[in-house]
Amino acid sequence: MEERLQKILSARGVASRRKAEEYLTQGRVTVNGRPAALGDKADPERDEIRLDGRPLPALGTRTYLMLNKPRGYVTTLSDEKGRRSVADLVRSCGARVWPVGRLDLDSEGLLILTDDGALTQALLHPSHQVEKEYRVWVRGDVERALPVLRGPMALDGIPLAPAQVSLLERGKESGVLSVVIHEGRNRQVRRMCDAAGLQVTRLQRVREGGLELGQLPPGRWRTLTKQEIRHLFGNTP
Repeated sequence: MEERLQKILSARGVASRRKAEEYLTQGRVTVNGRPAALGDKADPERDEIRLDGRPLPALGTRTYLMLNKPRGYVTTLSDEKGRRSVADLVRSCGARVWPVGRLDLDSEGLLILTDDGALTQALLHPSHQVEKEYRVWVRGDVERALPVLRGPMALDGIPLAPAQVSLLERGKESGVLSVVIHEGRNRQVRRMCDAAGLQVTRLQRVREGGLELGQLPPGRWRTLTKQEIRHLFGNTP
């Protein structure tokens, strides 16, 4: 299937999409021996694509994982306090991977891990504002809190982008919310709920962009599909 060359270069881990556009403008990319231009397309399964005369690395030479992080694990490779780390859960993957972004100790759910430094930097760039969806179990006056959560909010005096908040389940003094945000501020969803008068009893990330946690059991991981990897690179700057 034909795709824009900057997307192909990004998916192979040689550059971000923005940098790949610069390479194309500079004439450093060829397709089947001919110089390529910005806007050109190619089929990576059929065409020979080279950067500076060298063929692109094969898709899959890097490791891309999705982990269902359980509560009680820190999102680091090691911890000076001796707490359990997500690295303990993915030791069998055959590569030294690290987490992209964070979930705090008491949070759970979808966590991306990789050994691709270029992708990590791109995904953590401030301009990378892909939707993140959380399922949040709360206690308190949910009906009163909903307009607050859906309205203008700020953390540390800085306005937040509007969140999409819906009520999935309602109890007498509790509920389950779906909260979709575009930013990744420290403990953002918990702090939003606290500001709205709610106590969070459980928080699970269920989606990041087009990646969905699905039925992956807690503490288990799986490799991302080629389509999921392309989607990740397609959302990098």
